[in-house]
Amino acid sequence: MNDVLPASKWRALAQAHAQRVDTWLEPHLDRRQSGVKHPVHDFLFTYYSYRPAQLRRWHPGFGVGLADASSYGDFKGYGVVDGVASVSPAFVEKQARNLRGLRNLLRATADRAPNFGCFGLHEWAMVYQQSEEETRHAAWPLRLGGAGTDEVVDSHRIACSHFDAYRFFTPPAVGLNTLSPGPLDRPEFEQPACLHAGMDLYKHTFRLMPLLPSSLLVQAFELAWDIRALDMRASPYDLSGLVESEGENWAPVKIETPEGKRAYAVAQREFAERAAPIRAELLQRCETLLGQVDAF
Repeated sequence: MNDVLPASKWRALAQAHAQRVDTWLEPHLDRRQSGVKHPVHDFLFTYYSYRPAQLRRWHPGFGVGLADASSYGDFKGYGVVDGVASVSPAFVEKQARNLRGLRNLLRATADRAPNFGCFGLHEWAMVYQQSEEETRHAAWPLRLGGAGTDEVVDSHRIACSHFDAYRFFTPPAVGLNTLSPGPLDRPEFEQPACLHAGMDLYKHTFRLMPLLPSSLLVQAFELAWDIRALDMRASPYDLSGLVESEGENWAPVKIETPEGKRAYAVAQREFAERAAPIRAELLQRCETLLGQVDAF
């Protein structure tokens, strides 16, 4: 163990973490209690499997001990010796296969040339030739209507590289994609400009908790939160009925126009730049943890 944090220090860090994530969690929990659905913000709590209580819980990451923290012994991956809680070496070894798989995916993604020309058409392919009642967000109308939406899909080249977006294409849209990503060949397709690859950095991080520090988890969550907003603003849905909170903007990014394509590509590039250091740190931590496995 490299360091042991006194109770006063780690409790302050845990409290600051909880306060930070509560800015996202509290509105979601209020909506959930009221039975109100949000087509953008609910995604990170419904599509991804990490519960709000888990996100709120602070972790220092492997190699750091917490003094007077016997309660952490109830949490996955921890052991407690003389009141000092830390992630156990046994848990690191148990995660070795996941660490190797993620390391390979992150390396392949980082090394691949980014594609800034997809324009978010995956969301359009998910509603292609559907009636508005059949769409995933049927409470929200299609901005161009069904025929107009289909025309956008028919008039563009679809090049979705992310399987977890591609698998939601409607059957008539599947054959329009120039790529055929599958669930087992992600390292062969994932590219660093993909919005969903950026959002999935959050998934990759929470799947390894508590091996990783919560500071990295929050960075990945915030990136995913912001990316999701662009993903839906560039989608075929009309979000004009959404109530805007401070700093939110639901104006559509009209990717069917040259101006909209330029705006999307600029935002996509900014997100790719934000994702790069998170991906790099996650990769470095995977390498370090795998080095620990070899040393055990």
